[in-house]
Amino acid sequence: MLNKTILLSAFVVALNFFFASTCSDDTDTTIDTGFLAGSNFAIAAFRWWHPFETKDLRGVLVLVPGSNSDGRAFVDDSFWQDFARRHSLALVGTWFKDLPHKQMNIEHYALAGNGSGQALLDAVAYLSKKADHPEVATSPLLLWGLSAGGEFNYEFACWKPNSVQAFVVNKGGYYFTHLAPDATRALPGLFFIGGKDEEFRIQSIQGIFAVNHHAGANWKLIIEPDYAHELGKSRELALEFFDEVIANAR
Repeated sequence: MLNKTILLSAFVVALNFFFASTCSDDTDTTIDTGFLAGSNFAIAAFRWWHPFETKDLRGVLVLVPGSNSDGRAFVDDSFWQDFARRHSLALVGTWFKDLPHKQMNIEHYALAGNGSGQALLDAVAYLSKKADHPEVATSPLLLWGLSAGGEFNYEFACWKPNSVQAFVVNKGGYYFTHLAPDATRALPGLFFIGGKDEEFRIQSIQGIFAVNHHAGANWKLIIEPDYAHELGKSRELALEFFDEVIANAR
């Protein structure tokens, strides 16, 4: 009976923290970690990358893809790596997958305060220490995302504004929080609307932006008239936004 209990306990631990691997060479350090079976997600997996030559990191840029997609490979993209090198940042690519529910087009993991947000914070704390960069274990995060990724970013900023340096909301459709807290409205935020996107998404972002802007939010809105529910120029424009945020913080 005792052996069965030990085996069961080990299995539960494995479910909650299911892998951790490290790969490093003369230029880069990459580390994976993740969790299974959280309160509002089936999978929360993360990949860390930082430039080998950087002695002291100044922050962490989190990259969150669209609905249930695996965005961990984003950290391998030279577009993001060049920006990270320029500002001495680590990159964290994410993969959130919803638990099964009736309306899978409404991502429950986007409601960061219900568990997925804490998974991100725990992963960043673990990965930063594993990478020998504990100086950014609790640094405020830069959050970039697309579609459901932007929904997560917004809800994370509403849940833990003190853990956010700036955030991007990018053509998402379903948001759980309409009026953001005072501290969230004080954060730098960038909102994207695709002019050819579905009308409900356009109205959703317009509504959130309008009510919070009227309440004094420190946010910007960009409408991309030639794009639908797609990436558009949101990466390039987001980096300009982050450049400005980082410069103002110095």
